[in-house]
Amino acid sequence: MNVDVTPLPGIGVRKDFQTSDGRRVGVVSTREGTLDLIVSKADDPDASELCLALTPKEAVTLSSLLGAPQLLAQLRDELPGLTIRQLPMADTSPLSGRELGEGRIRARTGTSVVAVIRSGEILAAPKPDLVLAGGDTLIAVGTAEGIEAAAKILQQG
Repeated sequence: MNVDVTPLPGIGVRKDFQTSDGRRVGVVSTREGTLDLIVSKADDPDASELCLALTPKEAVTLSSLLGAPQLLAQLRDELPGLTIRQLPMADTSPLSGRELGEGRIRARTGTSVVAVIRSGEILAAPKPDLVLAGGDTLIAVGTAEGIEAAAKILQQG
């Protein structure tokens, strides 16, 4: 399924897709960090029938209801020896405000950070220059030992 990404100058970014009945469903991520769940009218894909503001916690809860944790569990079950874990990053983390690459997580632990969840938005395949922030959740893939070591790096540097 194709997801359309539309920059909204001065507002943020709209990400949406078309359902089988012709409606568009998506999220508007604003520059201020808010998230709006949007659903278009059936007869006009540019007019919203629903616009619901979500807090970051509500957005994560909604993604959970839609099956995000189950997808991770299914992948984990299909690949024995591979661990996938969400690593929350505290505001007090030594990596807060620093680039992901500065932590050298992969080089030090063999664990890959495959995504970062920030304010309910998933930043897939983050580059080493992504600046981390307290409240981020890193999605890490590796061995159980490597993941534990990565969690320590987030806590202690």
